[in-house]
Amino acid sequence: MADDEDETGFDDELEDGSGGVDVGHGKRKRLFSKELRCMMYGFGDDQNPYTESVDILEDLVIEFITEMTHKAMSIGRQGRVQVEDIVFLIRKDPRKFARVKDLLTMNEELKRARKAFDEANYGS
Repeated sequence: MADDEDETGFDDELEDGSGGVDVGHGKRKRLFSKELRCMMYGFGDDQNPYTESVDILEDLVIEFITEMTHKAMSIGRQGRVQVEDIVFLIRKDPRKFARVKDLLTMNEELKRARKAFDEANYGS
């Protein structure tokens, strides 16, 4: 039931029509436009997709990140987002869970490789 209260409060923030995105005065800075254009092209869109398509997709991405961050901050240690909180939130989505697990494993392997490389070059 606590989730219902949190979601209701979050919905109230979205009623301004901005979709949870800080529109501000005029055009806001697009954070992921270049990456989204490349991803859209990789998934079969035109090499130069419509700006409106990229903007809508970016709004959705930012809304998703914001929502996940708010949820992650409400579980675990209050006010802090930790990897375990994100894993907990996506545990029921097999595709996202598998991807996060792969990325975390890859991150650990890269850390070990960097450490071994540094030790070999600088001798410890």
